[in-house]
Amino acid sequence: MSWQLADVTLDSRFLIGSSLYPSPQIMQQAIVESSAEVVTVSLRRQLPTQQGGQSFWQHIQNLNRHILPNTAGCYSAKDAITTANMAREVFNTHWIKLEVLGDEYNLQPDPFALLEATKELIAQGFEVFPYATDDLVLAERLVTAGCKIVMPWGAPIGTGRGLMNPYALQILRARLPDTTLIIDAGLGVPSHAAQAMELGFDGVLLNTAVAEANDPVMMARGFRDGICAGRNGFEAGVMQQRDLAKPSTPVLGTPFWHQDKHELGG
Repeated sequence: MSWQLADVTLDSRFLIGSSLYPSPQIMQQAIVESSAEVVTVSLRRQLPTQQGGQSFWQHIQNLNRHILPNTAGCYSAKDAITTANMAREVFNTHWIKLEVLGDEYNLQPDPFALLEATKELIAQGFEVFPYATDDLVLAERLVTAGCKIVMPWGAPIGTGRGLMNPYALQILRARLPDTTLIIDAGLGVPSHAAQAMELGFDGVLLNTAVAEANDPVMMARGFRDGICAGRNGFEAGVMQQRDLAKPSTPVLGTPFWHQDKHELGG
């Protein structure tokens, strides 16, 4: 079923990254197999001063996907704003995945700089996709600043640990029902993506789990199917959990063979 992401209508709820693949050819195959219609790219990778930048960009263009540039590697609002403006010129899009990191050890976003950069970029006409933690107050501030989309982490980037705090993510979903919520980073296996979708999230963005798999193309297929399964489960309506067992077969009345025995004996 199609859905709305910012100003475009999509069929896939899988957003995929374009880094760390063994080769550009495998990256292309994995993206095609994922069915993702949005691909994130780093400006640092595309700059002409980076070897192979033009070749990489050609591979991405050939896929005919929506491009979501990111500000990966920025540690201040000023750097992120500058990078976003350069990305808008290079990729000809007003979309920006905003990353402003505050800690080199776990690559945790800096909430204060993230909010500062978000306000400025929205004022400049960007559609901001902020990479954030699962903090509710920060998410609310980002929405108040004008974000239609918020992307909380499942776990720190590249860890593959899955959803560290499902409770906090459930609260985000419940308190921001009209905001597009995308789980970004920290997922390792397709079941993690299915769990996120079962919680009611609108999509999943990931890179490392696919790119660093032994078989990235097969893993892309696995995440594609996991995202679909989780979304189907959410839309179908998950049954209520109970403390006590409940038989799936009715136990009222007398089994028919007992009825026959009773009638014969009578």
